[in-house]
Amino acid sequence: MLKVGSLDSPSAALTLSRPVRPFDDELMLDFLVTARGEWGRVETAVSVWVTDGLGDFLASLSEDFRGWKGSRVWKSPDHSLRVSAEHRSRGRVHLTWTLSGTDIERPWDFSCTTVHPAGEDMRHLAADVRDFLRVATE
Repeated sequence: MLKVGSLDSPSAALTLSRPVRPFDDELMLDFLVTARGEWGRVETAVSVWVTDGLGDFLASLSEDFRGWKGSRVWKSPDHSLRVSAEHRSRGRVHLTWTLSGTDIERPWDFSCTTVHPAGEDMRHLAADVRDFLRVATE
């Protein structure tokens, strides 16, 4: 299980848990994401290719600790998870985690934003995500 919290808002948090490989011969990974924000809590399953780069995406943010303009975005192949990153003042990275799904044929989205110091803290988050994905495939 991997917990991602927010520096500024204790109400915003994400948990990645229950990783399983649905097919023994593939690098597909399914896991549960629980997101909590100011307006509630939601859980959904996410499917990713282990090599599709969520850890790499987060690592690239840590390498650019001095900042960047605009948003950078990563999406899971099944579009159930989207991570948008913005570098803001005081050396902080705002990660907006958006979960999407369908409930009784109605699409829904839920977002929460976690705030992290740029640089080393982002590097640790990237390593934790890589470890979560790697352990599930061993």
